[in-house]
Amino acid sequence: MKFSLSWLKAHLDTDASLTEITDKLTDIGLELEGIENPADALRAFRVAKVVEAGPHPNADKLQLLKVDDGAAEQWQVVCGAPNARAGMIGVFGPPGTYIPGSDFTLKPAKIRDVESFGMMCSARELELGDEHDGIIELPESAASDVGKSYADYADLDDPIIDVAITPNRQDCMGVRGIARDLAATGIGKLKTLDIPKIDRSGQGPDVVTEDPEGCPAFFGCTVKSVTNTASPDWMQARLNSAGQKSINALVDITNYVMLDHGRPLHVYDISKLSGGLVARKAMAGEKLTALNDKEYLLDATMTVIADDNGAHDIGGIMGGAATGSEMSTTEVLIECAYFTPENIAKTGQKLLLTSDARQRFERGVDPAFLEDGIDIATALVLDICGGTASEVTKAGTPPTEQRTIRYAPAQCLGLGGIDVAEDKQQAILQALGFAVADDWAITIPTWRRDVQGWQDIVEEIIRIEGLDAIPSTPLPRKAGVAKPTASAAQMSERKARRAAAARGLNEVVNWSFISEKEAAPFGGGTWSLANPISEDLKVMRPSLLPGLIAAAQRNASRGATSIGLFEVGRRYLAETEHPTIGLLLSGEQSARSWQAGAASKYDAFDAKAEVMAILKAAGAPVDKLMDFGEAGIHYHPGQSGTLRLGPKKILAAYGALHPNATKALGLKGSAVGAEIFLDAIPLKKKSGHMREAFAPPALQSVTRDFAFIVDADLPSADLVRAVKGADKKLITGARLFDLFEGPSVGEGKKSLAVEITLQPQDATLTDEDLKAVSDKVVANASKLGAALRG
Repeated sequence: MKFSLSWLKAHLDTDASLTEITDKLTDIGLELEGIENPADALRAFRVAKVVEAGPHPNADKLQLLKVDDGAAEQWQVVCGAPNARAGMIGVFGPPGTYIPGSDFTLKPAKIRDVESFGMMCSARELELGDEHDGIIELPESAASDVGKSYADYADLDDPIIDVAITPNRQDCMGVRGIARDLAATGIGKLKTLDIPKIDRSGQGPDVVTEDPEGCPAFFGCTVKSVTNTASPDWMQARLNSAGQKSINALVDITNYVMLDHGRPLHVYDISKLSGGLVARKAMAGEKLTALNDKEYLLDATMTVIADDNGAHDIGGIMGGAATGSEMSTTEVLIECAYFTPENIAKTGQKLLLTSDARQRFERGVDPAFLEDGIDIATALVLDICGGTASEVTKAGTPPTEQRTIRYAPAQCLGLGGIDVAEDKQQAILQALGFAVADDWAITIPTWRRDVQGWQDIVEEIIRIEGLDAIPSTPLPRKAGVAKPTASAAQMSERKARRAAAARGLNEVVNWSFISEKEAAPFGGGTWSLANPISEDLKVMRPSLLPGLIAAAQRNASRGATSIGLFEVGRRYLAETEHPTIGLLLSGEQSARSWQAGAASKYDAFDAKAEVMAILKAAGAPVDKLMDFGEAGIHYHPGQSGTLRLGPKKILAAYGALHPNATKALGLKGSAVGAEIFLDAIPLKKKSGHMREAFAPPALQSVTRDFAFIVDADLPSADLVRAVKGADKKLITGARLFDLFEGPSVGEGKKSLAVEITLQPQDATLTDEDLKAVSDKVVANASKLGAALRG
């Protein structure tokens, strides 16, 4: 929220400097976003007098001016403004001055063969308004200020403060609320708010509320015989400091009251209404064109303000284009209503419509400020536009019930850690608008709907006293060396992450939300957001691969030829979320060279190798894994697999990604990927945080080779597993080292050669020991239909 320093001081009596004020704002939780001073951009411009004005020798619509800006010599300026004349006083920018409204820097130039130095400026060129038909014309009294900086002459030295208002601080959505907070710190005194006494006559307008849930209270009054005009300079200056564009006095008044007091209002042109106004639920399918000239389709959950002809206002969010005030408006109805925050939030989300009014109503405006708010607005209309005000019609009842909290001063020290004296606690609370009884029963002001319990009272005291006053107190700890706190699952994940990085994969961090289009190739998402911030972030991802594919596409489009990525995150399925490691390989597995020839691509076995290495690092029993079954619809048929412990427990899926999946996310070429399901990895009950001591065997190991004839469709991993399981005590390793297929082994057959490693424990193995192990190996292999090759 933006406001000028002078606007703040209209509510806060203080001698504090700008720095002291902005530092204090951050201290009390109103974080400073920035400070800008509009005078800084205009200091180089000077009050100047046109001494002479004559025709340009080569252009009928241009004049040749002699300008005095207080410098030693007068400037020659070519000017096309129709109001430029000798004797007038305006604003001059000498050469070298930056023109903010036109975004260029003045330089000496020839205009139709005549040299020109500098410029006499219009309001638009200085970003002081939209007027650009002529140059700025100052009063004759400015003659004594010729040569003075225009910023100083016009008193533009008024810094603009920008603060971030958190959603719970609805009371600070107006300048007065911010001033109240500052006054509570002792930096100044909150000025008394004078509510004007309006001389009202005549019956109030016909306004009712038929939607007590969405609009509990609807106040309104009329002002007749108004003369709409431009709002006064002081109001335009304050609106400009808040980033609001001045429209006309009637509209500016409603915007000003909203920014000054956090109380949104709306003004209707009565001549455009038919009958009275009613706050009601919209009819399903009802349409309304709002002030932003966009048409909105309403439903029966939304609150509207309507007359006999239909809806004219999306209640609490935006008025309708058909009934807004114009310069020709002579009779207005001022609406001051209370809309339920929850209803406003839901309506705005459905319509994807935001506004300053919505931001305040969905936080919760002060329900007790309706009558005061309409009086303040009415007084401004009468002062600026004239007219006669009617009585106020009050339909419904605003929710102004008093809420009380039981509080004990000792709770400040117990929860907040600061021992604040009781009288100071009371003073802080009273300065913030709380009523404190002798027994410390605290009545919450109507503008603080965020305060719900005694903990919130402590927070109010602490933030005003100063968070910096909270002492740094270390948490108690047991004597001795601290015990590790990471769980077995956390340790497994850490080891897996380090292993993936150590193997050369680059870690990425993607959103947990993807678009419906990205989720479709992976079976679609189970969970979708009802009100996503973007359609591209609507579905909670069912897989980590869409994000990895998208990341690979971005890298490939920037020239990366070999891409290896991994991510540690969560998949969101119907039953719960699952910790997962996803990895993707795309592009060239090895670059072309004179030795290897053409570049080679990644295949499913490359993905499997990465998976096996990461699983081993994570503590999975990789020697017991079975590899079978297709991995899923997003993998290429026949080029994928799953690694399992038993037929049902899947630890990982890998393979070549289906072209439909990669094309859907814009990745050209082939890619392989995998997902490791961390929550499926069996973990030790007690995770050791230290590696076991290395104990090398005392006896030398022995290797033996076996060649088996097996069915052509037998997975080699099954044979290796069977061979290794023949003697779990002696056989410490088994690996496939040869594959042969041909007529000599028979049709439908193949030869697989396996090397086993035997590690003797107590004594050197004898021939009898080796023969016994060999017999066990052959016997185990025969269970798969394998026969020892002769």
